Amino acid sequence: RKSSSSRSSRKSFRLDYRLEEEVTKSCRGKHGRWTNPWPTWRFPSYSMLLRFLVLDKNHSSVPTSKEVLDSELPVLEPYFVQNPEALDSPAGMRVTWLGHATVLVNILTDPIFSQRASFLQFMGPKRYSGPPCTVEQLPRIDAVLISLSHYDHLDAGSVASLNTCFGGELHWFVPLGLMDWLENCVPGHDNITFVCTPSQHWSKRTAWDDNRSLWSSWSVLGPNHRFFFAGDTGYCSSYQIGRRFGPFNLGAIPIGANLPRDVMKGQHVDPEEAVQIHQDLQAKQSVAIHWGTFALAYEVGC
Repeated sequence: RKSSSSRSSRKSFRLDYRLEEEVTKSCRGKHGRWTNPWPTWRFPSYSMLLRFLVLDKNHSSVPTSKEVLDSELPVLEPYFVQNPEALDSPAGMRVTWLGHATVLVNILTDPIFSQRASFLQFMGPKRYSGPPCTVEQLPRIDAVLISLSHYDHLDAGSVASLNTCFGGELHWFVPLGLMDWLENCVPGHDNITFVCTPSQHWSKRTAWDDNRSLWSSWSVLGPNHRFFFAGDTGYCSSYQIGRRFGPFNLGAIPIGANLPRDVMKGQHVDPEEAVQIHQDLQAKQSVAIHWGTFALAYEVGC
């Protein structure tokens, strides 16, 4: 799988392409759009989508009352806001889930600090609760990983805020096809390897760009720790990633927006499949992401 890496220094972008054909087998269809090469991929039919959007009842048990939601799914102030001195204390691999697919491990994944996952902030999926911190409250970040172009994973307002706060100090890693978008938003070593690894999903940001940009997971390989960020994915045979790059110290694996299963199975894993990914990765520990933040489909419990 190819990846693009950019650093916003000197208002220019450096492209770094890596092809992991043995692992990913990424390919384009006859119309130049990226495809999923696994037999487990299936996009919902028009009849499925119509039933889901119009006829299906939402049996999710996510609380609707703010009081109940605050009790069942409280948003806690992160440790680096409560106690900034803790950043100076020696520690192993520290992870903070900031909601949805945004995870902080000195590397930030799919940052979204906006109230809505939309190109308009007065409509579209709204957060159940506000983000646990602002971009300005974040500690030092070395890199940002983007997994795909959907609005709940690639948020223009958050990208602009991160660039304002950190500027040329940040390295950005995006799948192929998103570099031009990033260049328009961001004016513009370490012995750690960033590998753009596969996921089973799709991409879309406008009415006419279906699968024009690639989607991905990310494997971050350091001298002492290995971190896997799944992004958005259905379960597929790509989790041979664990045999190639594992074992991982930490995995960030999605569990939400998974019902109804006949509609969502190809593109979103459920909790049981997330456990299987954890095992496939040979991960020592994993954190659940992509849940309890936006109402994107149906999911059970919080």
